[in-house]
Amino acid sequence: MARKYYKVKTACPQCGCTELTTLTPEEIKEKYGDVANFDMECGECMEQYSADRKSACPEWDADCKLHE
Repeated sequence: MARKYYKVKTACPQCGCTELTTLTPEEIKEKYGDVANFDMECGECMEQYSADRKSACPEWDADCKLHE
């Protein structure tokens, strides 16, 4: 069975750079946990910001079942 991967895509509110990360369900749970927002850091300007889980990774939000 193929392993499922999820794409987390965000944009920095300071400079507009986008970040696209591909993670497994285990990696998402370890990195972000059960939260409504993902804490992110821009690789260009180092701005720290929060990204809404529903818009950053809608597929994970629908599949994770952590919010229930």
